[in-house]
Amino acid sequence: MLIAAGVLALQLIGVQAPVAADPTPQQAQTSQAEPQQKPDEQKAEAKEPPTPPRTGIHALFGNLVEDVKHLPSMQNVYIAAVAGGLAIAAHPADQTFNARLRSHYDGVNIVFAPGKYIGDTPEQVALSLGTFAFGRAFDQPKVSHLGMDLIQAQLLTEMLVEPIKFATRRERPDGSNRQSFPSGHAAVTFATATVIGRHLGWRKSVLGYVIASYVAASRLHDNRHYLSDVIFGAGVGSIAGRTVVHHASDYWAFTPVSVPGGGVALLVTRLK
Repeated sequence: MLIAAGVLALQLIGVQAPVAADPTPQQAQTSQAEPQQKPDEQKAEAKEPPTPPRTGIHALFGNLVEDVKHLPSMQNVYIAAVAGGLAIAAHPADQTFNARLRSHYDGVNIVFAPGKYIGDTPEQVALSLGTFAFGRAFDQPKVSHLGMDLIQAQLLTEMLVEPIKFATRRERPDGSNRQSFPSGHAAVTFATATVIGRHLGWRKSVLGYVIASYVAASRLHDNRHYLSDVIFGAGVGSIAGRTVVHHASDYWAFTPVSVPGGGVALLVTRLK
């Protein structure tokens, strides 16, 4: 899917580190005394989200408010713009695209059959809960943190998808109901892939994006969604996934300041 490539490209956009000045002799001695890390290890630590001191049930649900606060960000705007633009571009092909994926061959139908289960919200939540429970049971904070963010991503995805579904009331291609736009299956699987990418790096998230794209294609094959539905659903899930994983560079400060002549302006500062 094009949206998967777009999201991966946006995740690679980062803030360049400042060039360090030459160290003083005292700093050089201190640095020699400290154990040196490999470049790969330094990069991994820089990309990993900070593990919170608590990853229990209270932290899991308490962070949802913070997640909603982090929704307004420029990268989310970029993802929404890419997904919306691709969905608009794909709209003229909605009525004919699914017919190309439908098949009378049993083998093809069998291949796409698991998609509706893999991308279903209960299954995705169960996998997320399993990850969270494993981390808690074996005292692995990074694993429980990953599971916590996966659960929060599913919850935030539903909070975004359901209002859009009921607002647009687009009829499904098979005529079963009016909850076609956007695709919830595409949204939750792309949310999962994005959380994995934010935690473990984009290379380790490629398989997740492949699975998410497969789920999206299965919804077209099953004639449950239009092409524009799954494209925008992928964008919504990507936004939810990247929002719940808080990197230091994602934080913004909003400060009211007075302006000459009266009035108040809002000063927006990116924290680093």
